[in-house]
Amino acid sequence: MSEAHQAPSSLAGAAEQRIPPSVFMLTAAIAVIGCNSLGLSPIAPEVARSFGTSVPAVMGGTAAFGLGTAASALLLARHIDRVGAWRMLRLAFGLLTLSLAASAVAPAAAVLIAAQFCAGIAAGVAVPAIYANAAAIAPPGRETKTVGLMLTGWTLSMVAGVSLSAALADWLHWRAVYCAIALLSAGALLALLSNGRRDLPSSGSAPSPLAALSIPGVPPLLLACGAFMTAFYGVYAYLGDHLHQELGLPLSANGVITVAYGLGFGSAAFLDGLEKRLPVRLTLPLAFAAVCLVYILMTSGSGSYSSVLLLTLLWGFTNHFGLNLLIVRLTALRPSRRGTIMGMNSAVTYLATFAGTLGFGPLYAAFGFAALTALAAALMILAVAAALAPVSSAALEFEPEH
Repeated sequence: MSEAHQAPSSLAGAAEQRIPPSVFMLTAAIAVIGCNSLGLSPIAPEVARSFGTSVPAVMGGTAAFGLGTAASALLLARHIDRVGAWRMLRLAFGLLTLSLAASAVAPAAAVLIAAQFCAGIAAGVAVPAIYANAAAIAPPGRETKTVGLMLTGWTLSMVAGVSLSAALADWLHWRAVYCAIALLSAGALLALLSNGRRDLPSSGSAPSPLAALSIPGVPPLLLACGAFMTAFYGVYAYLGDHLHQELGLPLSANGVITVAYGLGFGSAAFLDGLEKRLPVRLTLPLAFAAVCLVYILMTSGSGSYSSVLLLTLLWGFTNHFGLNLLIVRLTALRPSRRGTIMGMNSAVTYLATFAGTLGFGPLYAAFGFAALTALAAALMILAVAAALAPVSSAALEFEPEH
């Protein structure tokens, strides 16, 4: 990195080091998507009762959302670099708003699942576009901080969104949850339409999403992402039902758990930059190893609400570092193809949502919640091994400043 970036000598140079206000808009956009992608699990028992079906059947909505997101990320996110990340983000939020409104009025579980599939199509474009925009507008040397700030949108969705959804389902009706998220999505769309950000589209043709696999360092990181996210969604999907059915707690207790996760996830943002004290190659594996340890502790502590509460706080804390460092590592590999790489990242992430939600269901039904956390720990060992795969320094067009 040039000396001019490291020690700006003018007011203009100093201004370039400030995180731009647009990052807060991206944070809000992530929060809206997070409210939907994480919101069904806490209210699933009430939705299942309303439709006269089972919780695993209702959680098919989350699986459909994941499948739609993965398909969209593979087929549509490839156009982000060519069309422009801001334009694609605006189009995606238009579809997301309509899909959430359809979820709110769904007359049957099948319609809810279909609406969530459409919401997934929107998210499959929106999430990589948000990640690509955050990386693109980050000041030199402040990439980790910028991405970390954007990722606090997931915290907002958990603390202020998902937790309130459980309360809304208790006090009013589960449909009120999707009405509220649809209104938030409409507000985000208006903000995106009026923010004035313009794109500098790539002049080249849209590459195949699989082209990202030819970039050195991408395949092992995508493998790590798949293991990491399958573990998360597989455990998260059934945590609410475990608290409600096995520990006999009301739906509002699910909201408290989600707040704990969100607070842990958000508090880690204050320590972004701590990883600069460690060798670059070790930061991501160490973060994944910490997540693995939390799952191991959950395996023995899932029978106590107080233990689950504390461990969920640690879960959010460690997951923040894992996700942040994963995104920074991926976007550093080929900045000119951030949209394509983030598209593949989203595809893998939400295939993991689909696999985790459906695949962990039979295990949960047969052996209980502790079996899920044990499997999640095993998956995190795979993530650690994949993150340790060597990548030549020449493969990095950008590397966070140390």
